Amino acid sequence: MRQLLMTVMLIVTVALIYINVAGGETGTKARIRDSGAGMAGAIARISP
Repeated sequence: MRQLLMTVMLIVTVALIYINVAGGETGTKARIRDSGAGMAGAIARISP
């Protein structure tokens, strides 16, 4: 029983850390989105 509780707590902890790192205004997803928007703007400014 104790081992099961520790396993569940570990899984919950890892999930919460992932949500906090990936989500939010300064999270990984937002940084990737901003980087992609910047690259799209740079590509659009290239004159043929």
